[in-house]
Amino acid sequence: MPEKPLEHDLEELKKLLLTMAGEVEHQLNLAIRALVERSSELAQQVIAGDEVVDRREIEVDRRVVELIVRARPMARDLRMVMTTVKIAPDLERVADHAVHVARQAIVLNQVPPLKAFITIPRMADAATGMVRDAIGAFVHGDSLQARQVITRDDAVDGMHEQIFRELLTYMMEDPKTIPRALALLLVARSLERIADQGTNIAEQVVYLVEAEDIRHRHDEGPGEA
Repeated sequence: MPEKPLEHDLEELKKLLLTMAGEVEHQLNLAIRALVERSSELAQQVIAGDEVVDRREIEVDRRVVELIVRARPMARDLRMVMTTVKIAPDLERVADHAVHVARQAIVLNQVPPLKAFITIPRMADAATGMVRDAIGAFVHGDSLQARQVITRDDAVDGMHEQIFRELLTYMMEDPKTIPRALALLLVARSLERIADQGTNIAEQVVYLVEAEDIRHRHDEGPGEA
C-alpha cells in the first residue's frame, strides 16, 4: 500500500530532525576535541559550523508550518509535529553550548594546562550520550528509554559539582590559576546545560508517546502520582 501524504511528510520531518541531531553531535565532539587536544583550529571549525545548525532549525520551523497548513494533523500526528518543533530549539542550544566550549578552548590553548583532563571528557561523553539517546527514543517512539535518559542527569550534575570543587581548590591555593579555572568552570557549565537539553528532549518524547507532560516532575517514577 502506498504511503499516505501525511505519513510521508512526517517521515521527512523526522529525517530532517535526525540530520540536525547528527550535525549537533558532530559540533559537540569537535568542541571537546579542541579542548582536550588543544586545537584552536578545531575550535574555529565549531564556531564557523554553528550557522549550519541555525539554518537547520529555521528549516524545521518552515517544514512544520507548511505541514500544519497543508495536512492539518490531529491527535498523535499533531503531537509528533509539535514535539519536533520543540526539540529543534533544544538541539540548537546544544550547538550553542558547543560553541561556548570551543571559545573557552581557544582561551585555554594560549596558556599552560592547569590539570589533566579526566572528569570533563567523562562529563562530555555522558551529556552527549543523553542527547543521542533522547533522539533515539524520539525516532523509535520509546518513552521508557526517554525516562531512562532523564534519570542520567543526576550523574552529570554530580560530575559538575566534582569539577567545581576541584577547581575551587586550585583557585584558593594559587590565585594565578583563577583565569584558567574559571574558563574550565564555564566549560563544565556548558556540559551541564547540554545534559539539561537532553532531559528536555526526553520529556518531549514522553509527551509524544504517552500524551503526558512530565516537565518538572521527572523525579517521580513511571506511573507515580
